Amino acid sequence: MFNARKKIVKEKGAAPTDLEEEVAKALFDIEVSPSSDIKGDLRDVYMSSAQELEVKNRVALVVHFPFRVWKTVRKIQGRLIRELEKKFSKKHVVFVANRTILDKNFRRKGLQVRPRSRTLTSVHESIMEDVVGPTEIYGKRTRISVDGTKLMKVILDPKDKDKENVETKLATYAAVYKKLTNKEAVFQFPEV
Repeated sequence: MFNARKKIVKEKGAAPTDLEEEVAKALFDIEVSPSSDIKGDLRDVYMSSAQELEVKNRVALVVHFPFRVWKTVRKIQGRLIRELEKKFSKKHVVFVANRTILDKNFRRKGLQVRPRSRTLTSVHESIMEDVVGPTEIYGKRTRISVDGTKLMKVILDPKDKDKENVETKLATYAAVYKKLTNKEAVFQFPEV
C-alpha cells in the first residue's frame, strides 16, 4: 500500500480520505499490471484529490489532478477513464485539473499582471473542457431567459456520439460542472 500512497499528493501533507486511497490504489494497480498499455505514461501521474457526486441514479467520481501533470493525463485520458470505470463499476469517472483563479486585486499577492489563464472565465472554460474530455466541445450557446437566468448549451463533437457511452454521461457532465463552477450547463449532441 505504501507504493499506492505515491499516487496522492495532498496540500501540506493532509491525510487522504478512504475514497482517495481507493482511487490511488486503482491507479497504482493499472500502472503495475503487465497488460496495461498506458503503463509508461502513468508512472509520472499522481492525483491531488477525489470526490463522489450523486447524479440522478448514478454516482460520479471526480478525480482532481495537479496542473503540472495534466498534460500527461490528457494524453491517456480516454484509456485511463475506461480502466477506472472497470474498477469502479456503476460509477462515471471525470478528470479535472486543479487551476488557480486570481481575483481583481491580485496585486496584493505581489504580481504585476494577471495572466489570462487565471481569470474566472478562463478557468471555468477550462474546467468545462476537462469535464467532457476525451470528447471535444463543438460549439456553445448561452441562452438568457426573460427572468435573467443564463443557461449554457454545450454542443459536443458528433463523431464521439457512438463511442464509450458518452450519451449516458451527459447528465453527469452537467452535474459535475454545476458542482465545480456553480453554473448551469446542458450538454448535448447536435441534432442532425
